[in-house]
Amino acid sequence: MSVDIIMPKMGESIMEGTILKWHKKPGDSVDVDETILEISTDKVDTEVPSPEAGVISEILFNEGDVVEVGKVIARLGSNGAASSGTEKSETKPADTKSAEAPVKTAPEPEPEIKTTEEPKKEMTSQPEEISEGGRFYSPLVMNIAKTEGIGFSELENIQGTGIAGRVSKKDILAYLKDRKAAPAPAAEAPKKSVEIKLDNKETTPAAAERKIEVPHTKIDYNEEGLSVMEFDNIRQKMAEHMITSVKISPHVQAVAECDLTNVDKVRASMQDEFTQKEGFKLSYMPFICEAVIKALKDFPLINSVIDDSSVPYKAITRNSINLGIAVAMDNGGLIVPVIHNSDGMNLIGIARSLNDLAKRARIKKLTLNEIQGGTFSITNFGVFGNDIGIPIINQPQVAILGLGSIKKRPVVVETGEGDFIVPRKTMYITLSFDHRLVDGALGGMFVMKIAHYLESYKL
Repeated sequence: MSVDIIMPKMGESIMEGTILKWHKKPGDSVDVDETILEISTDKVDTEVPSPEAGVISEILFNEGDVVEVGKVIARLGSNGAASSGTEKSETKPADTKSAEAPVKTAPEPEPEIKTTEEPKKEMTSQPEEISEGGRFYSPLVMNIAKTEGIGFSELENIQGTGIAGRVSKKDILAYLKDRKAAPAPAAEAPKKSVEIKLDNKETTPAAAERKIEVPHTKIDYNEEGLSVMEFDNIRQKMAEHMITSVKISPHVQAVAECDLTNVDKVRASMQDEFTQKEGFKLSYMPFICEAVIKALKDFPLINSVIDDSSVPYKAITRNSINLGIAVAMDNGGLIVPVIHNSDGMNLIGIARSLNDLAKRARIKKLTLNEIQGGTFSITNFGVFGNDIGIPIINQPQVAILGLGSIKKRPVVVETGEGDFIVPRKTMYITLSFDHRLVDGALGGMFVMKIAHYLESYKL
């Protein structure tokens, strides 16, 4: 009897992970919960433990391979047996010299099969992940395409069998095999230009087949004085998800100026006692989170996700509020740890959770549960001195709040004796929202409600 070890799901919007390192090889014994391998996504690096004691019988993917969530990545023979019965076979780690593909016993849609003469996987210095038609390609597929001289126009014609029609390694290798056997194609005819009218109706019947050409930067790497930084896995995945978010959600923004003078006074009055008791300083963020939670209760549709898998779409509103707080990593990446059930916390509880998650996020010590399940996100670009920013929605959420820098600014104050210009602690807050669900009125009222709660803050 053998146990399948699968690529775990690392977050709601994450469909694949990268194998960083195998800690075990075929034939090695493992104990329950002993680390077998390390994997990485744009959210977190984590270790995969053994579900039970036994012996590693098969390893199906190499270090550096990008594997879809749910796929079998290794098999464990229990009771000290590498495998038994019909599973008994001589297995080796998957590599580029393997003569046979490992047999998939679990029912999976179109598994990626290890084949002979597989090009060595190597991340290019500038991997390109989206074709001119908007399809996504993994770094492995892109590297094979580059090695074999396959351009984007040719890559677009390869039929994909992966999730959402993605081209897998199996697809591109099969295409290469047929390509080498086929006669050289005739010269490509020049592309016809298509006239676009203001009503978005084209003058030719080929409108449905027209492809939008996405330009890609051409770099001469022989030029002197260049410094090249290859994207690490976290930065690469983050780039892909940002592109995906913009493609999925029509982004609209609303900006409000918020007076934090009252919050500043309350914070100052609490600071000494809070710092002495908790061991860290009380920032503005817990107050902002508290105001956001109140506003989400007033406008629960902002705390939704959109199910666009069928028509008509469905808006699914969450009963709990799980706040995601963007944290800048020391290596320049970004991670969004989640405060689950934040609507059940008071100000001190929110402050403690923020401090704990931020510290562990920067050293990549978060658990899977702590980086998934968010219903609304907050990003604080003001910490770097920026007054206004335009954040991108963290899919599959429908809105994200951006915080600008907190500064003393001149504000007109109305009194019974007239209007006066006085210095006040203010901040610009920006709400980016998905216009498929949130219209301008709802988005505008929501961001102003947050400002209202902060401006009228009292203990």
